[in-house]
Amino acid sequence: MAIDEIQKTLLRQVADLDSLPVGAYNIRSNGKTESRNVTANIDIVSKEDVSGIDIRIKPGTMHESVHIPVIISETGLKELVYNDFYIGENSDVTIIAGCGIHNCGNSDSAHNGVHTFFVGKNAKVKYIEKHYGESDEGTTGKRLMNPTTVVHLDEGAQMIMETAQIAGIDDTERVTNADLAKGAKLEIHESVMTTGEQSAVSKFTADLNGENCSCDIISRTVAKNNSKQHFTSRLNGNNVCAGHSECDSIIMDNAVVLATPELEASSTDASLIHEAAIGKIAGEQIIKLMTLGLTEKEAEEQIIKGFLMGN
Repeated sequence: MAIDEIQKTLLRQVADLDSLPVGAYNIRSNGKTESRNVTANIDIVSKEDVSGIDIRIKPGTMHESVHIPVIISETGLKELVYNDFYIGENSDVTIIAGCGIHNCGNSDSAHNGVHTFFVGKNAKVKYIEKHYGESDEGTTGKRLMNPTTVVHLDEGAQMIMETAQIAGIDDTERVTNADLAKGAKLEIHESVMTTGEQSAVSKFTADLNGENCSCDIISRTVAKNNSKQHFTSRLNGNNVCAGHSECDSIIMDNAVVLATPELEASSTDASLIHEAAIGKIAGEQIIKLMTLGLTEKEAEEQIIKGFLMGN
């Protein structure tokens, strides 16, 4: 795989890769597949009608991983990619996605991705997605990212989503829609930080259709400078189910944060909870860390890092 130093940096940021990963992978660079590998249990095939890939995981596949990072280092490149995941029954796999954009010019670069998961009966999936952006000094081109995730959980299926956007994305709209069958479980952990004039919108909708299914959404965000954030979550309890949504935000400088919860129960046995908290960093936290030898800025950075990691 022939990639330059900028692309290597992007891969490290979004997928923790310094070399080609073990197992199945598809690495997309500047609008085309750069490298791909399949295994006996995991197949990856390019779509014929639209840009994107199909990932098919055989039933019973245990403890294997799939890496599908996307990197963009061309200014003005805009793409829309459709990736579909078919996870077979009784499998247990990890999927590492993510997108990194390095904009070297004055035209906007954008990645829009639609990931659709069909998780089979009693299968388990851990899905990790990181977004990162950077640019050359003096350039004005934006880094834009709009990921859409659609999740279909069959009976007894489980999925854990860990999504992070910590730096460099100017505008983003993050949409997640899920439907859960009997006994299915969905757990989502989102971390977002915005700075400057950046804008981030997160929209979550979960239809809890099956008996005894559950969904837990936890979003932790930090808004700095003049940035804006809007978090929306909607839980639809359509059966005996449990739904929990939580949005915790640190607001700084002149930033704006809006949290909009929506709960709808069509069953008397649906249990739905939403929690939201927006506030600033407590002064005593900074003072305590400064007594340990940190500067005020270092103390602030440590608090933010711990908060986004859930510590």
